[in-house]
Amino acid sequence: MDSHLPPLSALRAFEAAARHMSFSKAADELHVTPAAISHQIHALEQDLGVRLFHRMNRAIELTASARVLLPGLSEAFAGIQASVRRLRAHNDTGTLTVTASPSFAAKWLVLRLHRFQAQCAEVDVRISASDDVVDLTKGDFDIAIRYGAGKYPGLEVELLFTNEVFPACSPQLLTAGPPLRVPDDLLRHTLIHDQAVERDPLAPTWPMWLKAAGVRNVPAAVGLTFNNMHLALDAAIAGHGVVLAYSTIAAADLAAGRLVRLFPLALPDQFAYYILTAPGALERPKVRAFRDWLRHEADAGNEADMHNTGPVMRLPA
Repeated sequence: MDSHLPPLSALRAFEAAARHMSFSKAADELHVTPAAISHQIHALEQDLGVRLFHRMNRAIELTASARVLLPGLSEAFAGIQASVRRLRAHNDTGTLTVTASPSFAAKWLVLRLHRFQAQCAEVDVRISASDDVVDLTKGDFDIAIRYGAGKYPGLEVELLFTNEVFPACSPQLLTAGPPLRVPDDLLRHTLIHDQAVERDPLAPTWPMWLKAAGVRNVPAAVGLTFNNMHLALDAAIAGHGVVLAYSTIAAADLAAGRLVRLFPLALPDQFAYYILTAPGALERPKVRAFRDWLRHEADAGNEADMHNTGPVMRLPA
């Protein structure tokens, strides 16, 4: 087979022109003139011995040969761009990019981040609080913290911590509102729901907790609903009702007395928080340092949470 490859510049000009279906737009992308694009493509056609475009007055059209060539080239150039991004991320020692859910970022990460900054003052940490799942292999983010089942193919996955779920409210509501001595007393209070969690059938919800507690007269689906956990917790802190709190996310509010746990019954969470990195990312000192710091904070928090959330009644299997 002929191992000769056409010039990379000509292949790049063709791929851009075919993707945009325009010589002028390809020229803008590659910072050259349309004439230069036309010249490169003509040279490529001569090299390959085929026509790649039907040239019309105000448009171009791919030939059958061009449609064969384009997909592989587009994939190859995308791979090159991804490799370059990964290399730049690898060599960038000053900036660490982290993606995490808004609730985790607001209620756990931000409250502790000053300790990492004190340890690694030379690292500029950039946090993206979003539920969007990003592709870590592209190199745009160094590390992710995600809530889920732990199945993330193609990535390095480490358990950060697990959760338990139980009712909680503000101390003002507990003292000034209707009594909250037993689970049936929830009938006289507003239940606060986390819509983001309830979209997944495995996540603990109010109906699950009420059923486990043997409560039948409390409407489980009504009340206040928010689209993420930290808003639901803030609503409970403001005295608007009773929230189903996740132990790790609510830990700081419980420790500070902004929330109080109501009943001993807790549901184990099927999901957990995980640290995700692309293969090889932990070879970079800044990523490894942040991973190690996360694990240290989680271990310290787990020990402290045992003293802050009160006793837990386990459900029978």
